[in-house]
Amino acid sequence: MKKLIILVSSLFFVTEAFAHHFYNKFPVTLKGYSGSKTNSVSYSGQIARHVLHDSLKKLAGKGDGGSNAASLEAQMMMYFKGSKEDLDIIAPKTKGDFKIKQTTLNQISKGKNLSGKTYKGIINGWPGQMTGPEVIEFMIKKAAKTKGGFDPSTGYNYPQLISKFAMGAVFYNQSVDNYLDEKMTADNKPNNKPYKDGAHYTGKEHSWDEAFGYWGAASHGLGLDAKQNYNVTKMKDMAAADQNKDGVVDLKHEMNFAHAYYAASYDKGGKTNYYNTVTQAFLDGRKIIAGAKGDALSAKERAALAGHIAIINENWEKVIAESVFKYAGSVYKDIVKLEEILASNGNTDKQFSKYGKHWGELKGFALALQTGKSNLGETAVKLNRLTGFGPVLMNASQVTGVDSQGNYLKEEAQSWGEFKLHMLKIQKLMVDKFGVKAKASDMLSDMADLASKMGNSDSAEND
Repeated sequence: MKKLIILVSSLFFVTEAFAHHFYNKFPVTLKGYSGSKTNSVSYSGQIARHVLHDSLKKLAGKGDGGSNAASLEAQMMMYFKGSKEDLDIIAPKTKGDFKIKQTTLNQISKGKNLSGKTYKGIINGWPGQMTGPEVIEFMIKKAAKTKGGFDPSTGYNYPQLISKFAMGAVFYNQSVDNYLDEKMTADNKPNNKPYKDGAHYTGKEHSWDEAFGYWGAASHGLGLDAKQNYNVTKMKDMAAADQNKDGVVDLKHEMNFAHAYYAASYDKGGKTNYYNTVTQAFLDGRKIIAGAKGDALSAKERAALAGHIAIINENWEKVIAESVFKYAGSVYKDIVKLEEILASNGNTDKQFSKYGKHWGELKGFALALQTGKSNLGETAVKLNRLTGFGPVLMNASQVTGVDSQGNYLKEEAQSWGEFKLHMLKIQKLMVDKFGVKAKASDMLSDMADLASKMGNSDSAEND
């Protein structure tokens, strides 16, 4: 009998230890609650917005060059602004043996949109002095008129521009500048009251959960390694994704989305641990809130939460900065290849399209980096100037603005050599200001030589 008790106790502690890797079950602590709910974790609305984003990105590449522009724009707007209809999930959807549980948005959460949660400030890095929602709407309208989402007259790849910017302007901004900011103050969404009338979770519980939902990590992601987490988003590892082994991937908690996926992509190189660092900080913070057992958080508990929030903010920002670094390097390499093709009188169309894609990723992440809690000031100015409003085109022109009708304005651009140097200055800026470590597509070793050729000895500071 004694051995049985020891065995049961051991199993209990093993189960408890394993459960601590999961962000999907915390008890209901709301005082006075008498319903049947036993789990206070809820962030399905955030997952619905991840799905809206993934679907919108997919749609942005569906243009046929003009004839379907009106219908495609209307469809894209439903995924951005929301719809009374139960929208089909366009992405992610079942792929081979990687089977997705949900097929429509309402199976995740009803009544959600992206537009209402998009950063409302002016986006200085995009022409036209538009707000965040206006930028995305503008991009949607332009994307609908293209063939496959790419406009060779500007070099804009709209699926990438829309996606990478929206990930920052919605998910990153809402999490670090709302739920982990104002909603963590003592009197805002207090822990001794329900988040809203009829809710079974407290104000602080749900605010924290919503922030975690925007991060995009699978609830069991801490139990997987970086490559597994990366492959879950790529839909290449059903065994890793299907935590409860029911044969389907539940988008509500078994999928990695957005910046959590990018964190895993850098971590699998072995130099960083962004995914686990951020996800663990979210988990540890949630334990503090649950530990208050429905009482208002004490000053000590809020101070402890502030420590976890600082970790989340710093590392999430680094993930976006790593992405800026990576795609600046990709653009640099694309220009080198374009120069080689031009020198041999070859056809540049395919390489130019790749260049536009990488610049779109660079620009989208650069804009996203500026939607966080802190004002990046001079760093943002430098980043915007170095990236430009558009990539340098094959005729040596570049988008420099938009007119009152929404038409792009173009002028003669800098040289290819200058633009290449700008990409390396962006990489150096990400190292100097954000301390990036993964440094994918690192081309900084070319900087001194290129700067010398360009007659630019002050390569670190000269914009």
